[in-house]
Amino acid sequence: MNISVEKVKTKEQLDTIFKIREIVFVIEQEVDPAEEYDEFEASSTHFLATVEGEPAGTARWRFTKNGVKLERFAVLKEMRGKGVGQALVQAVIDDIAESEQAKDKLLYMHAQLPAMSLYAKFGFEKVGEMFEECNIMHYQMERYL
Repeated sequence: MNISVEKVKTKEQLDTIFKIREIVFVIEQEVDPAEEYDEFEASSTHFLATVEGEPAGTARWRFTKNGVKLERFAVLKEMRGKGVGQALVQAVIDDIAESEQAKDKLLYMHAQLPAMSLYAKFGFEKVGEMFEECNIMHYQMERYL
């Protein structure tokens, strides 16, 4: 199975990742669209994962006052369990590592409970108490580059 992860560079790719996020977050997880799409879309680095050329998942990262936030990890239901999530996490971490600005910065995310074991494979550790975001339970997870 051929999994590919690319940095989003075209409007067509951006439209595709927004469609993936709509399916996973807005439809499947019932997140309010007003909370899903935010003012950070233009300043984030987005990724599109494909399996055999078909759209499969997405993620993004951005700088914040706290460090580097990894977010909006979404894999289409029919593509789960095929390594797409792992490929996305690795691609995002690799891309952040290439950024001179990211050196020695904290990497962090708000992880939904079912995804925590995936992020732990990449050295992220649970920090603090469980919290609710968009009616979904999360933990903050962190690591350094």
